[in-house]
Amino acid sequence: MSGLMIDNISMRFDLPGGGSVQALKNVSLNIKAGELMSVLGPSGCGKTTLLNIVAGFLAPTEGQIRLGENVVHGPGPERGMVFQQGALFEWMNVRDNVSFGPDMKGVSRKQSGPKVDHLLEVVGLQDFKEKAIYELSGGMQQRVALARCLANEPDVILMDEPLGALDALTREKMQSLVLDLWKETGKTIILITHSVEEALLLGERLLVMAPRPGRIHKEYNLPFADLGVGNDLRDVKRHADFSITREEILGMIWEMEEEIMGRTEAAQ
Repeated sequence: MSGLMIDNISMRFDLPGGGSVQALKNVSLNIKAGELMSVLGPSGCGKTTLLNIVAGFLAPTEGQIRLGENVVHGPGPERGMVFQQGALFEWMNVRDNVSFGPDMKGVSRKQSGPKVDHLLEVVGLQDFKEKAIYELSGGMQQRVALARCLANEPDVILMDEPLGALDALTREKMQSLVLDLWKETGKTIILITHSVEEALLLGERLLVMAPRPGRIHKEYNLPFADLGVGNDLRDVKRHADFSITREEILGMIWEMEEEIMGRTEAAQ
């Protein structure tokens, strides 16, 4: 697998009535193959915009994205996306959803079948493969979305608030699953979240972004993702450094939110 280079990315959105919004400014990152990176920050800091540029859904105003030696010019199978809502095909059953990517590549079901069955087993859905999507809980639907993404064999998995709509217990189970998949597959994963705890648990590398124009405010290299693999995440949260780092980041984001509110009030 190849590393991902985010090279001096800026993004400006022009407004219909004139003027513009600078969503990102001079963001540069070198993400190693197999790295698990979480990104958080206050609303409006450009987290999802950055992820959409990496996915190829948006073209940046300045800069470029490179995966290995290749410049990203649009969406591609080497970058898989998992959204907050699974974006699944409701008219297909679980197995057909996971098989969709290989089907589109012209891979026969005979050839792709064993891999699809393995992925369904990995995400705990081997007994639900014939079920319709609407028969599944939210957590199970996100498991399908993860398996479908992995079936395409992407080098990079991009996750935009994938667990945000889940209840607390299901969310914790899914966090453990993400860590297990990271270790088993060795995929590069970039995960956007609004939860400081989730960013700490699911980021061996954690970026805090500052608001408009969006930019990297602070970076952490953390042990908690490795500690969480195969272990109870509640034990990880009891780690002394976990609490210290959580409070530091919460204070940082709180100050940013206060600054945003101050700007808004001053503009009124």
